[in-house]
Amino acid sequence: MASKTNSIWLSYDLGVQGDYEGLYAWLDDHQAKECGSSVAFLKYDFQGDLMESLMSDISGAVSLDKRSRLYVIFKEERGMKGAYLKGRRKTAPWEGHGANGESVEDWGEV
Repeated sequence: MASKTNSIWLSYDLGVQGDYEGLYAWLDDHQAKECGSSVAFLKYDFQGDLMESLMSDISGAVSLDKRSRLYVIFKEERGMKGAYLKGRRKTAPWEGHGANGESVEDWGEV
């Protein structure tokens, strides 16, 4: 099977006691570039399915637990795609702060 290369952005949140040392070593080994707080860019060589290969590769080098979150953004045939490699979406800290939030008035008896 031929090897493929894909440019990816990896967003990571391993929690307070996460294995950042293992992740940073993995990112350094893959010549990743820093892109802001908890985001890295790298060119990733793989065979087969990108997500399966990436998860296998990272989990072999980094201790992940139930609090670990890894989100990958990459280009595929239909365009750009983002997906959780590990974990899931949380409520955004900015939710409810914008003009689109509901205006609520509470009425009670006096």
